[in-house]
Amino acid sequence: MRHALPLIALTLLGACTVGPDYKGPPAVASDAATRGSFVRAKDVAFTPAPGLARWWEALGDATLTALVDDALAHSPSIDAAEANLRAAQAQYQQQRAARLPSVSASAVYLNARLPGTDLGGAQQGGGAGGDTSLDFYNLGGMASWEPDLFGGGRRSLEQRRATTEQRFAQLADAQVTLSAQVAQAYVALRDVQARARLNAQSSALQRRQLALMQQRYGAGTVSKLQVERLQNQLDTTDAQTIPLAAQIEEYEGQLAILTGRSPGALDATLAPVRAVPLPPAQVPIGDPAALIAHRPDIRAAERALAAGNAQIGVATARMFPSLKLFGVIGLGGSGIGDVLDPSKLATLAAPMLNWSFLDFGRNRAAVRQSEAQRDAAAAQYRQTVLEALQDAETSLSRFGNTRAQLAQLLLAQQSAARAANLNAQRVAAGTSTTFDQLDIERQQLSAAIGVAQARAQLANGYIAIQKSLGLGWTDPSAGR
Repeated sequence: MRHALPLIALTLLGACTVGPDYKGPPAVASDAATRGSFVRAKDVAFTPAPGLARWWEALGDATLTALVDDALAHSPSIDAAEANLRAAQAQYQQQRAARLPSVSASAVYLNARLPGTDLGGAQQGGGAGGDTSLDFYNLGGMASWEPDLFGGGRRSLEQRRATTEQRFAQLADAQVTLSAQVAQAYVALRDVQARARLNAQSSALQRRQLALMQQRYGAGTVSKLQVERLQNQLDTTDAQTIPLAAQIEEYEGQLAILTGRSPGALDATLAPVRAVPLPPAQVPIGDPAALIAHRPDIRAAERALAAGNAQIGVATARMFPSLKLFGVIGLGGSGIGDVLDPSKLATLAAPMLNWSFLDFGRNRAAVRQSEAQRDAAAAQYRQTVLEALQDAETSLSRFGNTRAQLAQLLLAQQSAARAANLNAQRVAAGTSTTFDQLDIERQQLSAAIGVAQARAQLANGYIAIQKSLGLGWTDPSAGR
């Protein structure tokens, strides 16, 4: 019983874990979480169903889907986030192993030549001047273990686990950001391509108008000023071709980089002009509580808070004594056969107690520093949640307003088309001129350009909603 008392004491001490236990993140925007809906989600386009993880597939564009999948598989930003996750997982495994005993083995052969020394007549060999030669053989092992008396090791393991989960959330956040970036660049490319095509059509109409005006000028029915005004309009329209072409090349290069390729690698694939993909008639958005639980950057901030809380326990444990146990066992002697002789067994047990009780406040200062860092992490968590909610509300508001704007622009486009048809009938009847018809058709093209821009804004609004909801990543363990 007397020998069991130290073990019992170690067991009781090992059950002690200093530092505060983590009780979860602070409550933030509880009114939004309990309300069950977003303030700006009043448009009929929004449904309370949870959003899709692969939200880009709802846009119905096979090229976009292939680009996003390619980017998620080959982007350097994803590779870097995955490497950071693997490093955190390795550190966690390393910390787990550090709590277990360490055992090492050794084999030693020692030959010593001692000048002028007589080791009790047990001289192994002789040399000039009475030198003594000594051989020593040993096979042995050493074990060491540091019991986690005050829970510093457990808190460190808790911190490593939280950091690993934070790295996973950061990987998910990188996937969310990347999928949104690819979709935004793709929509921008299709928008510019559409505007370049419409700009070319507008330029062709203006050339026809200019030719008619020059005929009138030659007949003396219009002034030179009217000709110059049309020429100026045409030159301005033609000048817009250059920046539009530059923007097309810019977005083609951006999409190549996002998918892990060099600029120009996707030019041939993206050259065919396609319409801007439109979002579905109804957009599932869930609720604020689902956003807080699912958005990766919020999860990363919460895990950083948990890691900071565990660090307080790590720092607190350094204020208390630590115990390290050493054990050595070996077989050996002056002959090689001694390493197999049980009578030559030697053992050593050496417990070592260490306590920096006089550190002039260094450990207490480290604890206060950890507490301050925990408080900063809690503030950062609150800020992240509030910014995420604001991001979602802003995206929902913009999407609803853009949707209403597009509806009005479509009405204007339809009105311009009817005006062009009616005036074409007047031209056929001889009551209107071709010049007037070309001017009406140019106005019709202007309405089409406005619709094209609004379509792109609506698609970007849909993308912004998905990004604000934290969609675009999947848990690899979900299908297990």
